[in-house]
Amino acid sequence: MENNIAVGLDIGTTKIVAMIGRKNEYGKVEILGIGKSKSLGVHRGVVNNITQTIQSIQLAVQEAETAAGIKIEGVTVGIAGQHIRSLQHSDYITRANSELVIDEEDIDRLINQVHKLVMLPGEEIIHVLPQEYKVDGQAEIKEPVGMYGGRLEANFHVVVGQVSSIRNVGRCIQSAGLDLEGVTLEPLASSNAVLSQEEKEAGVALIDIGGGTTDLAIFRDGIIRHTAVIPFGGNVITEDIKEGCSIIEKQAELLKIKFGSAWPGENKDNEIVSIPGLRGREPKEITLKNLSKIIHARVVEIVEQVYVEIKNYGHEEQKKKLIAGIVLTGGGAQLKHLKQLVEYITGMDTRIGFPNEHLAGDSDGEITSPLFATAVGLVMDGLKRNERKKAEVIVEESDFLVDETEETKEETETIQPVKERRSFLDKLTEKVKDFLDNAE
Repeated sequence: MENNIAVGLDIGTTKIVAMIGRKNEYGKVEILGIGKSKSLGVHRGVVNNITQTIQSIQLAVQEAETAAGIKIEGVTVGIAGQHIRSLQHSDYITRANSELVIDEEDIDRLINQVHKLVMLPGEEIIHVLPQEYKVDGQAEIKEPVGMYGGRLEANFHVVVGQVSSIRNVGRCIQSAGLDLEGVTLEPLASSNAVLSQEEKEAGVALIDIGGGTTDLAIFRDGIIRHTAVIPFGGNVITEDIKEGCSIIEKQAELLKIKFGSAWPGENKDNEIVSIPGLRGREPKEITLKNLSKIIHARVVEIVEQVYVEIKNYGHEEQKKKLIAGIVLTGGGAQLKHLKQLVEYITGMDTRIGFPNEHLAGDSDGEITSPLFATAVGLVMDGLKRNERKKAEVIVEESDFLVDETEETKEETETIQPVKERRSFLDKLTEKVKDFLDNAE
């Protein structure tokens, strides 16, 4: 596989998407091929049947390979599911020599210290995201590198997940004959695909409504402040329709997509849909008003749970106000009148997030659907990882230059941090890989 191509693999509860993309000359992401398969072995974002998940991954990957005419070797995969939780943590290091400026190594030392936090049994830290730093008590420092100080302190957003769930995803990918190139938290991938930098600065809550879970990511001042996974999604709405109307799941899903609305007032009493009965039974007649009442009840429950999380973060305080409001994405965001309902419940500005911000202008309309936000984000993440690797290779090659001119020295120094500060996700990916190698 070429170096400038990346593959995102979104292992969801309802669907598995493999997406192949590359950067075009304008720095936008061009999607070369996409493959989609029904997800059979995943429940609420967690793999519960490895054999079925492997088959679904292989189907999606083959479809994407055929569409793009490229052989897929490695993938960047999204981690989500009800086992994800996040916490805030403050930590500090004391530097031996405050006469030297703070460098990347000090920050790495501080981040590594957070990784030594004692977690509950079976849990592992997935992300450690620094928020603000303090140097010798001086607060609100975004980038401490180059400053003088003896005590370096920081607030961290720590994302935690279950070791076994992460390893099961790794096992599925390996058994499907693929390399695991990177692991990313799905709400982070979605937010990279649908949010603009201005929104992240102003303060925004991204709600990604999937089939099995609803993911929340809150940004302010360009930094992620809070993440949460709510263990409900579009599937519980389908389940309610199935029970409430006594029909089979396939019909319930179609009803939801075609006629469903989150706002019951929209439908007249006399609007009726007729559903064919099973094996010669009488057809069923369902009023659209009833249908939207069922949907409304469940959507209100999901939105209210998300709103509790947003309020927990402190949205009510003037200081932490989210000026850019809420962005809805994921397959569930396609439900009619959902935007209006969310605005009504939360009183916050709301828009539907389409992943077209970073896509090439001539992208297929289907790809720019909120359904594919996570997959697009994972492709972008894979491309970024490729660029980092290239920069590391440049650094390593320049290390071999014995007779360095001043100019080359400067260049090496400017590229150095790329080599120094590897994202923890790279380390996590390596951990999962090591575990899989040892298990064999």
